[in-house]
Amino acid sequence: MVKALKNRIDMFKEIFSKEGIDGFLIASERNIFYFTGASGANFLFIPAKGDCKVYVYGVNHDAVKVEAKNCQVELIERGEKPEKKIVQQVEKHEIKVLGFDSLLAQTFITLKRALRGKAKLKPKNELVWNLRKIKDEKELSLMRKAAEITSEGMKTAYEVLKAGMREYEVAAEIEYAMRKAGSWSLAFDTIVASGPRSAYPHGWCTDRKIRKGELVVVDIGAVYQNYRADMTRTLVAGKPTEKQLRIFNVVREAQEKAFRKVRAGRKARTVDRVARKVIEDAGFGEYFVHGTGHGIGLETHEPPTLNSQSKDKLEARNVVTVEPGIYITGFGGIRIEDTVLVKEKGAERLTKGPYTLTLG
Repeated sequence: MVKALKNRIDMFKEIFSKEGIDGFLIASERNIFYFTGASGANFLFIPAKGDCKVYVYGVNHDAVKVEAKNCQVELIERGEKPEKKIVQQVEKHEIKVLGFDSLLAQTFITLKRALRGKAKLKPKNELVWNLRKIKDEKELSLMRKAAEITSEGMKTAYEVLKAGMREYEVAAEIEYAMRKAGSWSLAFDTIVASGPRSAYPHGWCTDRKIRKGELVVVDIGAVYQNYRADMTRTLVAGKPTEKQLRIFNVVREAQEKAFRKVRAGRKARTVDRVARKVIEDAGFGEYFVHGTGHGIGLETHEPPTLNSQSKDKLEARNVVTVEPGIYITGFGGIRIEDTVLVKEKGAERLTKGPYTLTLG
């Protein structure tokens, strides 16, 4: 892992140097973890030539010292301005153009004033994403495990959900099952949205009691060693109606056809178009209110984006979701989602589980 992290830093130095950037400031905690393996740090300074430095406040200093690889770790003392330390590095390495991923507005203003024109600040977050969206073998192994745990959680949903349960009770059973299976945390707040609330794509969960015959959207994600998975199924607590089954079959067909379209070199918006056409042809186009998917990894939502406006092209070892849905106010919603690995020829579902409305 130490070697892999060093390779990432070396690759990144080469990438930003070609852009005329002499050094790079990383402020996103996820990006710092990606390059160093440490959680809880505040800034990572990467010069084009020379050693990297991680800056961290006292509360996480000991942990970062143990976890951080291929960089020096420096404590930010109480009352000390980290921007001052960054300026010292800019001067030491004679940096004229300092790239950065994302900075709080106040941090940007403070740093710009502290630099006093010694270096130009250049936002270049896309350079980090160009690396992060292509997963290496270690990352893929962790995501497979996260997907396996998530699938175990969904299996539990099919086993425990029944009329009379409150939404948060179902969520609790799912989360407990995922924790027992090895989940470090949740990729996002578990969604168990029943009845008319299932028409809300991000319907969270409440104390509402699930009623017999209602649609229930269950959207869950486990985290394993900081990597995530994302999975949605729609269930009915009882016997589905003909309308529920008809809409479910439309969504199922849309997801399957979109999945079959996923491969390296494919335009992301083409995958969206395939799913959207199935739903539009069935007469439900106005009820598909979001994109077909998104990248996932250290964060739940990452590039590439699979929607009608996307300019992304899928690449081998991207990991994305495929999740078409139909949401009808007052009736309910149906979504089916899997976490999917993009390959040179085709794709692989990482999340697995039943594709049925019925329980058991």
